[in-house]
Amino acid sequence: MTEEIVASFDYQIEKDDFKIAGSASSHIKKILKQLGLPNPLVRRASIIAYELEINLVIHTVGGAMHLEVHPNCVVISTEDMGPGIEDVDQAMTEGYSTANDTAREMGFGAGMGLPNIRRCSDEFSIRSTFGTGTWIRSEIHVG
Repeated sequence: MTEEIVASFDYQIEKDDFKIAGSASSHIKKILKQLGLPNPLVRRASIIAYELEINLVIHTVGGAMHLEVHPNCVVISTEDMGPGIEDVDQAMTEGYSTANDTAREMGFGAGMGLPNIRRCSDEFSIRSTFGTGTWIRSEIHVG
């Protein structure tokens, strides 16, 4: 990845804030379109950002999402303040979810977030310490 940063944005995401859930990912989509990035890349980045944002709202006590746009890639990452993922391999399984009843009643918690993020990424990393928090990084190559 090149060191030059074309654009960089940080977003604070609050636990259970369903009223504005999706606003950070909508902003990311808008920025990428304004920068003239190809539609397929914008679509993938939008999916990644939305899934990351909703995961922060549903599964964490809050956290941050960061966007970096470089000439050759788009990087979207999140870091939360807990509770962390007990079994990352299980969490990466399609259909597995720890979403609470409230989130499920609102149509969230199908267990597709992390698998969708990995599928839409050219490079994907996740680190989690149960009881502490989780860090996720997704990179999409331009071109």
